[in-house]
Amino acid sequence: MSPTFKLAIGSLIVGAVVLALKTLAWWLTGSVALLSDALESTVNVATALAALVAVRIAELPADANHPYGHHKAEFFSAVLEGVLIIVAALLILHEAWNGFQSARVLDAPLDGLAVNAVASVINAIWCSRLLTRGRALRSPALVADGQHILADVVTSVGVTIGVLLAIVTGAWWLDPLMAALVAVNILWSGWKVMTQSLSGLLDEAVPDETLRRIREAISANADGAIEAHDLRTRHAGPRTFIDFHLIVPGEMTVLDSHKVCDRVEAALRDLLPDANVTIHVEPEHKAKHSGIVVVE
Repeated sequence: MSPTFKLAIGSLIVGAVVLALKTLAWWLTGSVALLSDALESTVNVATALAALVAVRIAELPADANHPYGHHKAEFFSAVLEGVLIIVAALLILHEAWNGFQSARVLDAPLDGLAVNAVASVINAIWCSRLLTRGRALRSPALVADGQHILADVVTSVGVTIGVLLAIVTGAWWLDPLMAALVAVNILWSGWKVMTQSLSGLLDEAVPDETLRRIREAISANADGAIEAHDLRTRHAGPRTFIDFHLIVPGEMTVLDSHKVCDRVEAALRDLLPDANVTIHVEPEHKAKHSGIVVVE
């Protein structure tokens, strides 16, 4: 079982525990704000399940129908998570509107807040773990899950402040107001998750700093070649795809040009262990005198 899959299972378990605690907090108080927090945790469980399935599919080896692998499955999971977050926000706005129309005194608010605080601490610890390991493993699904849980932690803090203010001031309309603010916050979170995931589905290039290091690795390890041009990159989960044209002297043998390519590929895989490198070798009359100059 891979580390990514273990984390996905952990997310599902933690999500279920947190949902149970937040539902108990709402049941104790009748708070619309706490109900909104519980609704968001419902989305956490659904998206954790989606991430688990996506991670499992993404780890499948390449086959005849999917020669480049199944890595993009994680991006679909992250997009789905963004959609579910937005749906949860709309449900919360509906509950907040109902709360404004009939604001009520909360039952056992301190007990409910105490239970909710326990759930928030669990969420915060797991969120830190997911973001750290998800980025290290280059897993879009786990990072998206961690970002959503981070938004959930912020939401819970805001809910706690709002309910405490309602208790102190007796202004019980603060409860549905806080629920509405929660909805706006998670709408923004959902939008960010979706846009980041769509960039992967649309074959966005690697970040500028990574691209700079790729160019340097090609330049420093292509001894015997003249230049490299038409460099293209894209990423799909942990996999980075790199392809470019390598210009060599016309008299260079196929064997020697192959050795140059092997050397460059090895350097790129040292830089990016999950790199998939494709090099098209061309004779020197195809040179564009632009792109990457080989350092002798």
